Amino acid sequence: MANDEIELSVEDGLATLTLTRPDAGNAINRSFVSLLRAHAESLHHRADVRVVVLRSTGRNFCVGGDLRYFSGLADIEPEILSLATDFHAGIYALRELDAPVLAGVQGAAAGGGLALACACDLVLAAESASFTMAYTGAGLSPDGGSSWFLPRIVGWRIATELILTNRVLSAAEAQAAGLVTSVVSDDALGEELDATAARLGAGATRAFGSVKRLLRASATASLQEQLAAEGREVAANAAARDGREGVSAFLARRTPVFDGT
Repeated sequence: MANDEIELSVEDGLATLTLTRPDAGNAINRSFVSLLRAHAESLHHRADVRVVVLRSTGRNFCVGGDLRYFSGLADIEPEILSLATDFHAGIYALRELDAPVLAGVQGAAAGGGLALACACDLVLAAESASFTMAYTGAGLSPDGGSSWFLPRIVGWRIATELILTNRVLSAAEAQAAGLVTSVVSDDALGEELDATAARLGAGATRAFGSVKRLLRASATASLQEQLAAEGREVAANAAARDGREGVSAFLARRTPVFDGT
């Protein structure tokens, strides 16, 4: 629909989620979170999705919560809780996909917009992009999983500083902190997103899912638990079609052709 805050398209294994509220900085409101949840959860039922790209229209990636919308809510506490519940369900659904999730960030990624970027597996940023938590400056506390993601990405001390002080990071600073995978020129962001998505989309999606599960578990698993999980995952992948194809291609010195199974 033309007025949707988030649009979803799926073509040739590539799922694209586009934030389409540029005049408001792609700010997060009720429709935004409802669509994020619905679209992200729908991807779990599609075997044809090999890679997901999250991109946005306009100058900014996402400036966070729509404070003007929040201020107009009649009964703010239960309504914000409901909004956060859908936002969190959407982020969790994105995080749990086997398919890699790739974000392209231009302009500001603030508050919930930064949380959304943190939920992605890879983040490409334009040189002019900026990153800030912003919540406490408006008297609010973090949501979108940012209090979970940030300590794991940048460490507890830096995460605390970013949340308490709302320091604005440049794209280069965000990359140095681990929030961003790579930084490209503003003009090259779209092209680099497409190229990276194409490479990932041609990869072994099932194995990518194993990688994501293992990395998530490693933060709290014991070494023994992690070794057992690695054993189960590598055995399952070795028996899968892509695992057999990968080994065969390596031995034959040819490029493997993966189909994601």
